[in-house]
Amino acid sequence: MKRLLSAFMWMLPVLALTLPANAQITHSANGSVDAKAAEVLKKAASRFDQNVTFSVTMKAFDSNKKEIQRQSAQVKYNHGRYHLSTTGMDLYCDGTTVWMVNQTAKEVTVENVSKEDVNLFNPGRLLATYDKHFRAKYIRTESDTDVIDLQPRATRNYHKIRLRIDTKTGLVKRLEVHKYDSSREVYELSDFKRASNKEAEFTFDPAKHPDMELIDMR
Repeated sequence: MKRLLSAFMWMLPVLALTLPANAQITHSANGSVDAKAAEVLKKAASRFDQNVTFSVTMKAFDSNKKEIQRQSAQVKYNHGRYHLSTTGMDLYCDGTTVWMVNQTAKEVTVENVSKEDVNLFNPGRLLATYDKHFRAKYIRTESDTDVIDLQPRATRNYHKIRLRIDTKTGLVKRLEVHKYDSSREVYELSDFKRASNKEAEFTFDPAKHPDMELIDMR
């Protein structure tokens, strides 16, 4: 997955397909379960237990809170499978395999899905299994939005993921990755809709794209 991430980050510097655990600072969060946070996250996870589409805008901020990168994408999602489309790039995942399609270079990189990765393009899985990797903490409610912090149980290069979830609908509105150097990556979700995504939409078929060079890293 590291080579896939490297290639993807070269294309879209703001995107963190996975959040690696190779940090310089050790941080872990343990303790009792926060019942309020668990309730909010359970409702949010249920919103991804269906065929949906949404838009995501990904932004990066430096330690001085200055925006340094921005990219938008469209996502089709269903039970851990997704198809992300943005300028010059398509990302397919059928739950076990990931295809990163670089339209400009005419290359397709293929890798297995790592069970250990914290994948921000798979929000349903993140929400449903957060307790394996994080301790959830309810922070507050502000303007009809529940604020929840996910603190990593193991060493990461960030100290928390902050979720902003609509109190009424349970939809994730914003996800912020807070790093130790005070920089941030922000993912804003919008246009969340039920859809009729078909299974084939989450798989890349090389036979239909003979002009693409296939790089199989499995």
